[in-house]
Amino acid sequence: MRIALSDGITPSRLPVLLARCREEEPEVEVRLFEVPLAQQIKGLHDDLYDVGLSMANEVGDGILAEAVWDDPLMVAVPERHPLLAFKRVPLEEVLRYPLVLCDPEMCEGHARQIDRVLRRVEQKPLVAQYALTFDLMMAVVSAGLALGLAGAAHIASSREQGVVARPLAGPVPLLTTYMLRVDAEPSQILARFIERVAAMDSSESDKPP
Repeated sequence: MRIALSDGITPSRLPVLLARCREEEPEVEVRLFEVPLAQQIKGLHDDLYDVGLSMANEVGDGILAEAVWDDPLMVAVPERHPLLAFKRVPLEEVLRYPLVLCDPEMCEGHARQIDRVLRRVEQKPLVAQYALTFDLMMAVVSAGLALGLAGAAHIASSREQGVVARPLAGPVPLLTTYMLRVDAEPSQILARFIERVAAMDSSESDKPP
């Protein structure tokens, strides 16, 4: 079972899913491949991967993209930052400060979803840095150099000290993860994997930290 991963998908979901695969079908070897979105799509077409997980649903012809889970978008704020006076931070206030965002080439789907949120206001964001990984994003935030925008689960799983998560004011934006596969009849192993993903119910939803 060859699974391609792109866009830094929600970290707390993947171990649960893989544990179920191992428990229910221990004879099936699972291989994971972290690749940019374009490489994932090409690999699905070329039968290099059986299925993929990504934060993008604009994947072109011949690929199915099914929404499988959501993660609340949060602001990663350094300790002792003025924005911590807000329990829910207005987006206009966030945009008064430099941001560190995920690199749009390495995290294409994530970057698209963040861009749609940022377009809700007319203010242009000041992007201080693009990070290739969420770990680097949280390190920049912890150092007080910028604010980050990431899913609640990514912030909660960060090893960096001094990072506080705050929700945005108004309706909470959700970052959606999609399961990608070729638009064809799945193999029996893939069909069971699809059922396993679908069975991950709301009781396993990622909670804001």
